[in-house]
Amino acid sequence: MAGDAHPEQDRGRGPLAGLLVADFSRILAGPYASMLLADMGAEVVKVEGPAGDDTRTWSPPLRGDVATYYLGMNRNKRSIALDFRDAEDRAVAQELAARADILLENFRPGGLVKFGLDYDSVAAGNPAVVYASISGFGSGGGAALPGYDLIVQAISGLMSLTGDPDGPPYRSGISVFDVMSGMQAAIGVLAALEHRNRTGRGQHVEVNLLSTALSGMVNHTSAYVAGGVVPQRMGNAHPSLFPYEPLPTADGDLIVTAGNNGQFAALCKVLGVPELAADPRFGTNQERTANREQLRPLLVERLRTRGRMHWFRELLDAGVPCGPINTVEEGVAFAEQLGLDPVVRVGEGERAVPSVRNPITFSESPARYDLPPPGLDEHGEQLRAWLTSPRR
Repeated sequence: MAGDAHPEQDRGRGPLAGLLVADFSRILAGPYASMLLADMGAEVVKVEGPAGDDTRTWSPPLRGDVATYYLGMNRNKRSIALDFRDAEDRAVAQELAARADILLENFRPGGLVKFGLDYDSVAAGNPAVVYASISGFGSGGGAALPGYDLIVQAISGLMSLTGDPDGPPYRSGISVFDVMSGMQAAIGVLAALEHRNRTGRGQHVEVNLLSTALSGMVNHTSAYVAGGVVPQRMGNAHPSLFPYEPLPTADGDLIVTAGNNGQFAALCKVLGVPELAADPRFGTNQERTANREQLRPLLVERLRTRGRMHWFRELLDAGVPCGPINTVEEGVAFAEQLGLDPVVRVGEGERAVPSVRNPITFSESPARYDLPPPGLDEHGEQLRAWLTSPRR
């Protein structure tokens, strides 16, 4: 690695143990990416301004006096507060960058040049660094645009696809492109590390929310770029499949999907209308999709005779994918019923914080949950002492 390791860095756990991440990011996309790397064993130093990451105050809800928003993406990190306008703090930040294997930042493109923390400046003294930048609209013509997830949902076209056909456009229930961009950044970092392992050279990895959005809308953007079709809002309906949406039962909606002819035949059999599978109007997916307005009421008539959990069990037993529409609480409970252990406790004793398990399972190098999300500058004294001491 570049420079010498932090004294507590190599825990011998996780596939990324022994790597140092200088995390100059804030809000969501960058901190989510660095948390994924930290879960996999990397030592992450979270660099915050004197006022701290904005998400510390994004509430409600709170756990104690800390926003749960902040807690959701900052475990397994150490915090140091640095003011880049201060010469001593800036020197500490530059030294951290010089020792890092990975530097992650989501400042506006060009915003770190004046501090000597941009890619060219860092790579000049640390050519092996994998330097990952996350922006809203790239470092070219969109460099000056503010990179908020909601704005990208609007500009990318996602909001034009979300909501009822005759209603207003809606945002996604989560900051979907921030999360996806964090994942893309983590993927890019891992690929660049493999390149470094083979060549010894680092590189600049760039991710932007708009490109992530256009890639992540897969079939909808493909419909336009490959088929010349501009997708429109369809509520919960799918443009290319039916049934693939919520359908009402006696006591609530149930998501019912039939992605092929066999699943549709099984659905019809369970509902007691096997003749529908042989009806020429519904024989193929294309025909079912084209004739959804005729087919939907026939399915709903049968589904309304029983409750959603009855049909959930019956349809699953028959091999028909389906599921109830849960609250977040019910979703976590269902994962627990399946033995997925979705909630972990990060840290020990009174400071332990409940968190959602990393979704990746490793048979040889499990994810770690050692450090609860840090207080602002919690490790500042320790990290300053390390970064101002001579490198070994």
